[in-house]
Amino acid sequence: MVIEMTKYSFILLEEETGGFLQKLQELGVVDITRSRKPVDAGSSAMMEKAAAGKKAVSILDKVNYTGDPDLKAIEEAAGQAVPEDDLSHQVLQASARIAELGEKFTNAQRKAKALLPWGKFDKEALGKLASIGYTVRFYSVGKKSFSEDWKNEYALQVVSEDSSYVRFVTVSDSSVPYSFPVSECAAPEESYEDALAEAENIRKEIIKQKGLLLSLKGHRDEIRDEYGRVITALDLYLAGVTGEAAAENRLNVFVGFAPQTCDAELQKEFDRMGIFYMSEKATEEDNPPIKLKNNRFARMFEVLTGMYGMPEYKEYDPTPVLGPFFLLFFALCLGDAGYGLVLIAISFFLKKKFPGMASMAPLVMTLGIGSFFIGIFMGTFFGFNLLELSFIPEWMKKCMLSGEVAGFPAAMVLAIGIGVFNICVAMVMKAMCYTHRFGFKNTLGTWGWTLLVVGGVILGGVTLLGLLQFEVAKWIFIVLAIISGIGIYLLNDIKRNPLVNIGAGLWDTYNMATGILGDTLSFIRLYALGLAGGMLGSTFNMLGGMLMDGCPVPGLDWLLFALIFVIGHALNIALSCLGAFVHPLRLTFVEFFKNSGYEGSGKPYNPLVSGKDEL
Repeated sequence: MVIEMTKYSFILLEEETGGFLQKLQELGVVDITRSRKPVDAGSSAMMEKAAAGKKAVSILDKVNYTGDPDLKAIEEAAGQAVPEDDLSHQVLQASARIAELGEKFTNAQRKAKALLPWGKFDKEALGKLASIGYTVRFYSVGKKSFSEDWKNEYALQVVSEDSSYVRFVTVSDSSVPYSFPVSECAAPEESYEDALAEAENIRKEIIKQKGLLLSLKGHRDEIRDEYGRVITALDLYLAGVTGEAAAENRLNVFVGFAPQTCDAELQKEFDRMGIFYMSEKATEEDNPPIKLKNNRFARMFEVLTGMYGMPEYKEYDPTPVLGPFFLLFFALCLGDAGYGLVLIAISFFLKKKFPGMASMAPLVMTLGIGSFFIGIFMGTFFGFNLLELSFIPEWMKKCMLSGEVAGFPAAMVLAIGIGVFNICVAMVMKAMCYTHRFGFKNTLGTWGWTLLVVGGVILGGVTLLGLLQFEVAKWIFIVLAIISGIGIYLLNDIKRNPLVNIGAGLWDTYNMATGILGDTLSFIRLYALGLAGGMLGSTFNMLGGMLMDGCPVPGLDWLLFALIFVIGHALNIALSCLGAFVHPLRLTFVEFFKNSGYEGSGKPYNPLVSGKDEL
């Protein structure tokens, strides 16, 4: 199946590009292309507005005051907040104000803590004392250095004391010489209560700003949508910008695609990087790169799909159907159980001796296993006919293909039957895929041919098996033909003139009649290649037997037989494997893909990973 993609659009300044690409390489999941555009006043203004929106969304995403001790007050403030027209600017302003007030609040608390030991005092009273000739001095000394005798010698008042310090003041006549055993300290600039009041006012302003942010969080989606509109407008603007600019004054515009399963991780990283980006679900018009997701068996055959071309984004992935058919075609063309065992041995050899080709080992082994069982079914083992060997059990011989059907070799009839089945599967896939992509009403002609051909084949098979009387089958086919004819000749394009539809239907009839017949007969190669490989292997066995019978030297006869057997079958395996690869590939790329409507014009998913050159 084709993995659904997310389209990412990035707009970065030149100096941001290096780190961005390095991060993409580390992530290793974004397939990206790049273009460069000049910066002008228009794009600069848009970028500034987009930057504000991006940052505002990031700030609002982090707004959560559930653990704040002032939660109730913040909620009340949020209810009284009045959002402005420029929501992004208001968010940034409130966030910056909260950061500024937070620093002031910390300083105010620190100052209040420092003033606490001096308690409450009136600076006006101190000024009045100074005006009448008295000076008040402040002291802070270690408790061990404080002397109680000072209280008797000076006009001294202890303000506070703790386990370490004693804080006190002295009052003296300014006209009389004054000295004291310790140096005085700076007088407090304000009262402790004044500092507390200042801190409380700051706290209330912080609550107000937090309430505003909490209120603006309800407008988060509006800001995000506006950011998306600005980015889209910037992208369109840059698409039409022309002119020259200095290298350091340019924008790098990136468009990238990544699997939708990576969205959460990628968007988290992009948000952390703080870059301009926009994400949306990729559409067929975006022509996103193709990444396939299949089970373990089908994944081995993705290399064959890639050889023809990856599917388009909304096109079906043919690999799950291609795989079993290619395996069957290959095994029929090789047609020898012994050669299948050789391929299995080669797969082990590739895995152990050639690490660079180890990824091909599972496919080679699978083809070998299929060739072994089909070879047994066809009754061939290194050119020997298993039906003619006496030591083969009769029950096994009954499972082998032999004899004729209607005067034709059973193997040839089997090849034709497989071809018919393959074409029918392809036509059903085409009808289903076209319906998914273009709608049922636009694919009535395709469904008409599918109903006629596939329905006719099924009806003919059921009749030949005797499960349906010929007369009944005839009338069923007539009904199928009428219904199919309406779709083929009248409704192949409902928007077109009926006469044109009839002409197009007649042309399609000629192409289908000649094409399907040729495609079906093309599958005879499955029988012919298997027969040719078996006959050539049998010939080498016969030559070895003749040399062995005619050799006069005892012991040398078996050596000659072994030499002819090994060399002959080695050449036959090489030729047979080449034919068994090329011709099934041709049947897949021509007959199957043509009848299934597969286009294969998609581009493969190629993410930027470490070790690659930057764009």
